[in-house]
Amino acid sequence: MKKFSELRVGDAFYSTCSISDKELDEYLSFSRIKNAFLEDMQKGKQKIVSGRAILARMEGEFTRISQIYGNHIIFIGTDGDAGWENRNTRFLKPLYTDEVLKLKFTVSAKDDIDDDFGKIAIDYEGSTQDGKTIVISKRNLYRIKKEPPR
Repeated sequence: MKKFSELRVGDAFYSTCSISDKELDEYLSFSRIKNAFLEDMQKGKQKIVSGRAILARMEGEFTRISQIYGNHIIFIGTDGDAGWENRNTRFLKPLYTDEVLKLKFTVSAKDDIDDDFGKIAIDYEGSTQDGKTIVISKRNLYRIKKEPPR
């Protein structure tokens, strides 16, 4: 685990994941998302994973990587990236169930909040095994305790 004081802008961390049909169905049931496009296109074949499900899994994977897990950290929102016309997230290609998603998390900003807490911005990037970019999500903001519990 890296403490707040050890994190540097530009640090990058990596992971991989996939989302099964069962996991997607559970997410859609929990979130109560209804999408006729996805329902009509996916009868009896590999399913397209909803964008929100992808982001939820990416955020979950970020909290589990060894460099982050153990910190007191909470997602507090997103900021549009000024250099990207204040956009936050773009989906460039579909992701299908059981397809491996290679994840890259990059520290893009780091600020003090007060004596006990700091704020970090994390850029997410997800791509297929052959390097095709699926999603880019910039400036996902987290409040992080400067000194984690021992």
